[in-house]
Amino acid sequence: MSSLQRIESEWASIYYQTPKAKQGEAYQHLLDKTISLSEQFPNKPEPLFWQAVIKATYADHQAALAALDAIKEARDLLLKVIQMNPKTLDGSAYVTLGTLYYMVPKWPVSFGDDEKAEKMLQTALKINPDGIDTNYYFGDFLLTTGRPSEAIHYLAKAVKAPARKEQLFADNQLKAEAQNALNKTMAQLKNKEDPVFLSSFNSAGIN
Repeated sequence: MSSLQRIESEWASIYYQTPKAKQGEAYQHLLDKTISLSEQFPNKPEPLFWQAVIKATYADHQAALAALDAIKEARDLLLKVIQMNPKTLDGSAYVTLGTLYYMVPKWPVSFGDDEKAEKMLQTALKINPDGIDTNYYFGDFLLTTGRPSEAIHYLAKAVKAPARKEQLFADNQLKAEAQNALNKTMAQLKNKEDPVFLSSFNSAGIN
């Protein structure tokens, strides 16, 4: 397993398996490792991408002002990754940046922006149209912005997408989240006689 894969695997373990009370310290240790890897390979965008991911997830365990600073740092790292190579890790920087844009507070508190979020997530889909993360997070964005009939297509694609061997655990966790979101959305819309919903339902191939 490469150094990058170890970081990826450790992040997934912290995010999905480590008790919340212990996650903050674990993220800090992992961030130190990732910064060290970036210093060893200054021309590689992948370690910078993982720095951004860790900073963003670590922000949930910090005080409000520190968290906002961490999220801004994550955004800047992702923009740098895109500048270096927009196709890094199949467009993952666009996915993460788009997710930040729709999840963080809007101005004047922070930089949240649904229009930018949609643009980033659609760019990620162009790079990796069949990816689990690209489809799941665009589906989640559509749910968040009140477009559930559109979301089911992307959530269904995320569920059906094959998990990557090098990210098997994290991908299967995300597929499970996509299935849960799809089930909830279907339950909410199933009784509606909504032509848009029925069209999306049929095109997604959901039985």
